[in-house]
Amino acid sequence: MTPSPDLVRRTVISDHPLPWLLPLIALLVVFTIFPLIYNIWLSFHEFVPRRRVLEYVGGQNWVQLWEDSRFWQSLGVTFLYFIIALVFELALGMGIALLLDSDEPGFGILRGLLTMALVVPPAIVGMMFLLMEDSQFGVLTFFLQMIGVLSPETPILSTPSLALAGVLLAEIWQWTPFMVLILLAGLRALPTEPYEAAMIDGASPIQTFVRLTLPMMSKVIAIAVLIRGIDLFRVFDYVFVMTSGGPGTATYTLSLYAWQQTFSFIKWGYGATLSLVTLAIILVLANLFIKLAKVKW
Repeated sequence: MTPSPDLVRRTVISDHPLPWLLPLIALLVVFTIFPLIYNIWLSFHEFVPRRRVLEYVGGQNWVQLWEDSRFWQSLGVTFLYFIIALVFELALGMGIALLLDSDEPGFGILRGLLTMALVVPPAIVGMMFLLMEDSQFGVLTFFLQMIGVLSPETPILSTPSLALAGVLLAEIWQWTPFMVLILLAGLRALPTEPYEAAMIDGASPIQTFVRLTLPMMSKVIAIAVLIRGIDLFRVFDYVFVMTSGGPGTATYTLSLYAWQQTFSFIKWGYGATLSLVTLAIILVLANLFIKLAKVKW
């Protein structure tokens, strides 16, 4: 039984939610649900270049994953990158947000300038820091050598113990302003009465920050950490541009490994498996954090 034209017309031109939801549902199916289902299907197959076909291999890719030492190594590098970047961005973001939490003239301009770093593509930022950390003419390398922190024989991005720190500098420089803006918005929304009472009681700035600011900002901090944490675990641009995973495997992250298996070695099935594992880890960690931090969406 087909619906009457009048019913269809009323559904389209009235306040019925279906016409408004259809574009969103279409985008969700095309860009989220279909790629996910295809990736799951692809993880049980492998591309055979000489025959140019996808061959069913069952659970071979999943078994190979657990036996792959490179996977575990890249996972360790990813977690290390994730923890260091998140700690520095949160600490610096909170410190800068506290400094900018003022209504004095000029602070609005400073807050606006923070957004400039966010509009630069990560690949461009990676190239900027690649040049700044160059062992011959990099301005950052020159400054570190001038103050005696770095020797001329120790290039930053070619030394295994320093390469990850060199990539992290680009990450922290670009995304600390993001943390600042979120935390600053939270600080500006805090009520003033508790601070006035604390001032009357003679509380020190440190006591006020620990006992008032941090507890009242806990939900804002949790949301900022959640958003940045999800993005950090998928890091690719900076590593690809600056080191390509080197020297050796010192900066070899999980996303870079999945990209290499998929596009360099033409192992589409194994690359899909690595991507699905990355997605599963992010989902598990994000949901655990939401539960522990009691974040409500």
